[in-house]
Amino acid sequence: MKRGRLPLTALRSFEAAGRHQSFTLAAEELFVSQAAISRQIRELEEILGHDLFLRRHRQVTLTERGQALLGLLTDSFDNMSRVLEEIRAAPPDKPVRISVEPSFAACWLVPRLNRFRETYPDIEVMIVSEARMIEFRAGEAEIGIRWSGSASSWPRMQAKLLTKAVMSPVLSPDLLEPGAAPLTPAGLLEHTLLHEEKRSYWQQWFVAAGLPDVPPQPGPLFAGTSLALDAAARGHGVALGDNVLVEDMLRTGDLVQPFATSIPCGAYWLVAPDFARLSPAAETFAGWLMVGMAGINPDAGSQSPQPNL
Repeated sequence: MKRGRLPLTALRSFEAAGRHQSFTLAAEELFVSQAAISRQIRELEEILGHDLFLRRHRQVTLTERGQALLGLLTDSFDNMSRVLEEIRAAPPDKPVRISVEPSFAACWLVPRLNRFRETYPDIEVMIVSEARMIEFRAGEAEIGIRWSGSASSWPRMQAKLLTKAVMSPVLSPDLLEPGAAPLTPAGLLEHTLLHEEKRSYWQQWFVAAGLPDVPPQPGPLFAGTSLALDAAARGHGVALGDNVLVEDMLRTGDLVQPFATSIPCGAYWLVAPDFARLSPAAETFAGWLMVGMAGINPDAGSQSPQPNL
């Protein structure tokens, strides 16, 4: 029989029925009806011109020819399954594309990518840094990492919470004079205040710090947190930094956080069209990210120690 005419569906039904010695169990395994299994096997027997089963009341047994065919098919299907699984588990031919907001990419993800590569050297990652919320079309990315001030769901995609975020003032230690009195919230008004896109965040923070009458303050506006934090580290003024993005700069001493008072500033989310359909490599990266961000403590106004990912 030519390959192009092999009755593959019928052979699959026969193999399951022969292995289980039951049309009912074969139907359950293949998620079809018992009648469909019976019909497929009957058609296969008609093609071959020989019975493959002896049918008795509520029982079927293989004929000699059926047993020979079953042994061949079971070995063949097992080998195909093994090879397919090996291919599926192999490193992807293309990098895992991850869409990330620019500030998160620069301040949190890129500094930690070497840890991911050390743990998973066979997985290549491509970071696509862009502010827009992608729609996962035309291979744009498999997963995305996004910040939102209030949203927790988006059309046509699933979302998992990575961590909530809070923000508090940060500045270069060079702006604090040695031996001077501790900085107070009111004392911040003597410094240049750096703003991320809008000035209302600073007003919210002053209210939380007990200064409800502080009017909107002048100062440079930046279209991204990472730019404001970089300006603060250079001594250009005081920025409001969220606890996720300032962790490394606080650890290295490029920035200091003089107050415990903080205000909520949304949350970071992992998004994908369907988490159940991620490639093995993307699923691995998503799990690594979830573990890494699980160590962030938004209630403390700063970072608690993280796992060494």
